[in-house]
Amino acid sequence: MGKKRLEDAIKQINHPIEVVYKSFELDPTSDRDIPYNIYEALAKKYGMSIEQAKSNCNNMVQMAKGVGVEFNFDTQILTNTFDAHRLTMFAKTQGLMHEMTERILRAYYTESKHIGDHSTLIELAVEVGLNREEVTKMLASTSMSNEVRADEQEASEYGIRSIPFFLVNKKYAISGAQATEVFVESMNSIIDQDGLSKELTEDGQACDEDGCEIPKR
Repeated sequence: MGKKRLEDAIKQINHPIEVVYKSFELDPTSDRDIPYNIYEALAKKYGMSIEQAKSNCNNMVQMAKGVGVEFNFDTQILTNTFDAHRLTMFAKTQGLMHEMTERILRAYYTESKHIGDHSTLIELAVEVGLNREEVTKMLASTSMSNEVRADEQEASEYGIRSIPFFLVNKKYAISGAQATEVFVESMNSIIDQDGLSKELTEDGQACDEDGCEIPKR
């Protein structure tokens, strides 16, 4: 949902913007096959009831519909996403990272596919134009693992602990699935005050889970 809102915002911004996806696992310790659903996972993680977890998810479903995104939490298959991240990194080497990321997200949130399963990932990769044999060989190896871990280490150094998280110029951050209007206002403010092509400095500004803080002169 945050990704879609950002994409909608970029269409309204009169400035060239390049979006680069980075790997991030909410729980790197997750098993490939998980014997519980998203509601049980949320209830355990946040100390809430199953009913409250379902209510929160239903709210997300309705918000997602507002931007043309379909979430199906009832049938969502939880899994370890490390191999899915490796696949997106491989797709990046073929110039198809955006397409692969979009396909995996739709498979996970909308189609309830098992994105930890290699056969599923291979079929998704072929759909976006990747070579079946090359993908199969890559997934069977440890290829792209270092690239994924490097992204995760970078996220740790920036103090990123949740998604979605949008880092602009490695300096300014927008946290959470903010409204499209917030993205537009935030990006335009950064462009006006700092310029997206300006040399980076070390004193970055960031946002918390409640929103973003725009730099002031």
